[in-house]
Amino acid sequence: MKLRRSTLIPLLLLIYLAVMAYIGRDHLSQENSLYYFGVIAGTLAVIVILHFTLKRRETLRREREEDLAGRNQTDKKS
Repeated sequence: MKLRRSTLIPLLLLIYLAVMAYIGRDHLSQENSLYYFGVIAGTLAVIVILHFTLKRRETLRREREEDLAGRNQTDKKS
């Protein structure tokens, strides 16, 4: 099964975020907890937006290719 780009890139970024959050947990203190979790939440939001943007691009590309394939077949019949 081939993973689509809209799934693979966000998945790799999630793994990277998890590793970075694990490494940075030592810097988590009472005064920096809002900053720590804020950065994680912001990064998650960007990854989700990226996923849906890539998914939309793939859908548009597939529709365009189907449209061009349909036009090519009707041109050949003429």
